[in-house]
Amino acid sequence: MTGQRAGENPLLPAAVTVVVPTLMERENVAPLVEGLERALAGWSWEVVFVDDDSADGTADAVRSLARRDPRVRVLQRIGSRGLAGAVIDGALSSASPVVAVMDADLQHDESALPRMLRRLEEEGLDLVVASRYAEGGSTAGWDGRRRVLSRLAIALARSVLRVPLEDPLSGFFVIRREALDRVVRRLSREGFKVLLDIVASSPGPLAVAEVPCRFGVRERGTSKLDSLVAWQLGVLVLDKLVGRWLPVRFVLFCLVGSAGVLVHLAALGLFHRARLPFRTAQEGAVLVAMTSNFVLNNLLTYRDRRRSGLAFVRGLLSFCLLCSVGAVANVGVACLLYDARSTWWAAGVAGAAVGAVWNYVATSLFTWREARR
Repeated sequence: MTGQRAGENPLLPAAVTVVVPTLMERENVAPLVEGLERALAGWSWEVVFVDDDSADGTADAVRSLARRDPRVRVLQRIGSRGLAGAVIDGALSSASPVVAVMDADLQHDESALPRMLRRLEEEGLDLVVASRYAEGGSTAGWDGRRRVLSRLAIALARSVLRVPLEDPLSGFFVIRREALDRVVRRLSREGFKVLLDIVASSPGPLAVAEVPCRFGVRERGTSKLDSLVAWQLGVLVLDKLVGRWLPVRFVLFCLVGSAGVLVHLAALGLFHRARLPFRTAQEGAVLVAMTSNFVLNNLLTYRDRRRSGLAFVRGLLSFCLLCSVGAVANVGVACLLYDARSTWWAAGVAGAAVGAVWNYVATSLFTWREARR
């Protein structure tokens, strides 16, 4: 970091780029820019709002400010979703030697930025984290349930990924450009805890420090937190554990498929007790299991590409059609190998593997193709 101050040379890149992912945060844009202007007075800075095509006109609100203040920029993403990818894209869009990341919900105290930047520069650190759990930090605005879930998630992250931070799930940090460049190609674009991913994915230990931060209460806009935050953390941990060998989406797809076997058997049992003919019961159970698999994959595996409304119905029909082809491939390969004198279980496993790969690839390309707008 050069420590470049405001006004030194407007033709050079800012000393600090603040990356702010947004989704439905129109009301918070102007107050956040005002807060940054106060906090970073004397610094050469810019702020990049990375907006996932918010329906409330967040990107337009940023553009309105940008026409009056060249330090404000917007990167509007069409057909892409996810906080992790937004942070990566925003950071890569800048040339600053230091990148800061914070939320748009005004819960992060921007007045902590100068202290974080000074520690980064004066102590030669790679990364400085605003921590809710360092001495002097606070989560006073949270209810008891949220505090408990946060602590459990942090315990999981620290124990499984060996991350040396008190608050590895913080969304407020500053990082030196060269440290980010070393790790950026290893980062997952899934999920939302970018800091955890950066530290866990670094090819070597990072020089890090934490400063206390008081986590505020959202005053405007709508919280993006929901009951699936723990699932998203689990996906990131899974990606760090197996991602080098298998795509984490494929692992999740197979887990959902395994659950679908149980759903199939449960439905078959209910239909059998209702004294339906076996063929009718089996066909009904297949339909129930396929629907269950689609709903779970739509909710979990492809959470960032979720279908809703009419797209949900089209997606369900596409999923059932493609998985029917996968079932035919499954049976065909298994029978071919069995007829070639393979053992019954090896033939069955091979058929199931072929069917699973087909289902995953085909539904990724068609049912949940990324360009959905």
